[in-house]
Amino acid sequence: MHALRVACGEPRCTPYGLPEVSPAARPAGRAAERVRDQPAFVLHSQPWRETSLIVEVLTRDHGRIGCIAKGAKRPGSALRGALMGFQPLQIDFSGRHELRTLTGAHWLGGLPVPQGEALLCAFYLNELLVKLLARDDPHPGLFQAYSEALMALGLNHGLEATLRRFEWRLLKEIGYGPELSRDVDQRPVVAELRYGLLPGRGLVSADSAGLTLSDPGSGYQGQSLLDMAQERYDDARTLSDAKRLNRSLLARLLEGQELRTRQILLDLQRL
Repeated sequence: MHALRVACGEPRCTPYGLPEVSPAARPAGRAAERVRDQPAFVLHSQPWRETSLIVEVLTRDHGRIGCIAKGAKRPGSALRGALMGFQPLQIDFSGRHELRTLTGAHWLGGLPVPQGEALLCAFYLNELLVKLLARDDPHPGLFQAYSEALMALGLNHGLEATLRRFEWRLLKEIGYGPELSRDVDQRPVVAELRYGLLPGRGLVSADSAGLTLSDPGSGYQGQSLLDMAQERYDDARTLSDAKRLNRSLLARLLEGQELRTRQILLDLQRL
């Protein structure tokens, strides 16, 4: 499985389901490295010892990595003010352990900070990345998609479309997004038809999947699938189908893990 899997039966877990880890963990065979001026975003941080932090970071060229930010909790630390969420950073790090040592971080600015519901949406993106993106697996395209999503959330532009677009890009990047323009028999998807999804195989027509065309909760409209393939989310039906499709795919990857930010968003919508 490509995704990070964590058994929270371990002694203690962080809010995103990450175990408290020891900096001594060392995967064999990794050469020591020093990286400077790497574009990055902070995804999550947790206290470590009295004055330091363990920080989960999304980098452009190294994927998701864990770093120890030594002394970052001290009032005079240069790292303390730089390690802000949802803001572009440039970081320096070194080491060959599972947890590198963060040696520098510089705030680049330029992104509006999400507010209100958009802020919860941004936390949702972070939670997806922490739970589903393996460490040390570079995805420059996903890094760019995350940056674009944060810009849209900061401007409060089309929150639902932003979430659906990012979910789909994430699924495609990690290899779990099926082909949407052709079915399992390599026939072009027809806008007027409905389709079902066979996990691990792809799309099948409504007749093959035994779906009832009149039931809007069964399958996905061909036009919605074509819209998703082109990243067009300006149609209400496309948004609805994309939400159901993405949710079913994400649920299989999460294997029962709860997305806490999603539940908060659902609770708010019921108020």
